[in-house]
Amino acid sequence: MTDPAPGPEPAPFFSEVAEGPPGVRAYWLRTSDDARIRFAYWAPDAPRGTILMFPGRTEYVEKYGRLAGDFGAAGYAMSAVDWRGQGLADRPPFRYDIGHVESFDLFREDVAALRAGLAAVGAPQPWFLIGHSMGGAIGLRALHDGLPVRRAVFTAPMWGIAMSPLGRIMARVLKAVAKPLGLERRFTPSTGPAAPMDFDDNRLTTDRDQFDYMERQTATHPELALGGPSIRWFSEALAETAELMEMDAPPVDCVTFLGTEEAIVAAAAVKKRMAHWPGGELRVVSGARHEVLMEAPAMRDRVITEILEFFDRD
Repeated sequence: MTDPAPGPEPAPFFSEVAEGPPGVRAYWLRTSDDARIRFAYWAPDAPRGTILMFPGRTEYVEKYGRLAGDFGAAGYAMSAVDWRGQGLADRPPFRYDIGHVESFDLFREDVAALRAGLAAVGAPQPWFLIGHSMGGAIGLRALHDGLPVRRAVFTAPMWGIAMSPLGRIMARVLKAVAKPLGLERRFTPSTGPAAPMDFDDNRLTTDRDQFDYMERQTATHPELALGGPSIRWFSEALAETAELMEMDAPPVDCVTFLGTEEAIVAAAAVKKRMAHWPGGELRVVSGARHEVLMEAPAMRDRVITEILEFFDRD
């Protein structure tokens, strides 16, 4: 990979929906392949280190405003990023609302640009990683690439995608025929454009307040919303997660949180990865769905407390 273009430039940030601490700064970054991504940086006075929040698919920096407040109160600076194809970062030219990437290797360019941006704004060391969902796959790859973090946390990491046995067969068939038939830039079957969710049917959280927080953000700023993934994204995600699962665990101490009601990522893959991670620990959160950092207060508070205890170790 080549070095990304230097110099973060100010970017918009929707503070009224983020509900985070004051003084947030947001920046545009250019990757080495000239994609524009956005990152946000929250810093309390005299921060004791920086938490690198790697969001999941469909997400954007404002979603983590409340979390930045929690970590800021504990003395940590925090960053979050709009990966290419989502949030206010560059979107596919052929359709704004589809989740698409030609290769998961391109996210490595995003990480390289983010590292340069954090250095440019003086984000203090030590750095710590939290990778959620798709950000868990990007984060694990980044650890293998030498991302300089002291410790890593993953929440419902996408080290596999939850599918039925029939769904896996159909995924292989779809991957085989999509490119010859020119279907790779279409929505994956059963997905489509962004639409409001129904709380009673959501697979993200059991907490109505956190659910409304997320829905309010995209209702107020629909440009942040993202629909389903393209067939190409889906195929690349399956290839990336399969490759990551074949690699040895990186030499970084790690804690991973997984809800018992997880239905988006493959829980079996998470359990398998953590069973073979020296210095790694899997912590199961009873009753939690996919968004363990945006769950009911008792679950959320437990996870945040345990993350801080892990990061605070000497």
